[in-house]
Amino acid sequence: MIRHVPNLLSALRLLAAPLAAWLIYSGHDTAALLVFTAAGASDGLDGFVARRWGATSNFGAWLDPAADKFLMLLCLAALWTIGVTPPWLLALVASRDLIIAAGWAMIKFLGLQMATSPLFLGKLSTMAQVLYIFAALLLLASDLDAPRLMLAAAWICAGFTLLSAIAYAGLLLRAAGRHAAQ
Repeated sequence: MIRHVPNLLSALRLLAAPLAAWLIYSGHDTAALLVFTAAGASDGLDGFVARRWGATSNFGAWLDPAADKFLMLLCLAALWTIGVTPPWLLALVASRDLIIAAGWAMIKFLGLQMATSPLFLGKLSTMAQVLYIFAALLLLASDLDAPRLMLAAAWICAGFTLLSAIAYAGLLLRAAGRHAAQ
C-alpha cells in the first residue's frame, strides 16, 4: 500500500494547484498560504516516502515534477493577475518550463541518450520559486507590503530560473551533438 503514497501525494498537489491559484485570485490570502504550504510539504513528503520505502515508479517520476511545475505556474500567474508578481518573472518561469518540456519531448522523439533526472540547479530553481511564492503569500496574508524585498526575491528567483534553463539547454545541446556525430 505504501508504494502508492508518493503518487497520491503528487496527485493531490496537482489538484491543489488550481485551488491555490483561485484562492490567491479571490483574495483568500491566508487560505492560499495554507494550501500552498501544504502542497509544498507534500512535495518533500512524497520524495521522502519514495526514497525511504523504494516506492518509486516511472509514472511518479513524471507526475512529481509536473505537479510542481503546475503549482508554481498557476500560483505565479495568480500572483501576477493581482499585481504582486512582475510579468517578466512569470514569462521567464513559463518559458523555462516550456523549454524543458520541449527538450524532453525532443529527447524522446529522437531517441537521444541522456539522463532525464532533475539537475541540482533545477531543484534550486524550484526552491527559489517556492520561497518567492511563499514570501508573497505570507506578506499578503499578513497585510504587509514589502516591494523592495519582493523585487529582490523576484530577481533571485529569476537568476536561479535562468541558470537552470541554461544548464538544461546545455545538456540537451550536448546530447543532440553526440546524436549528430553518430
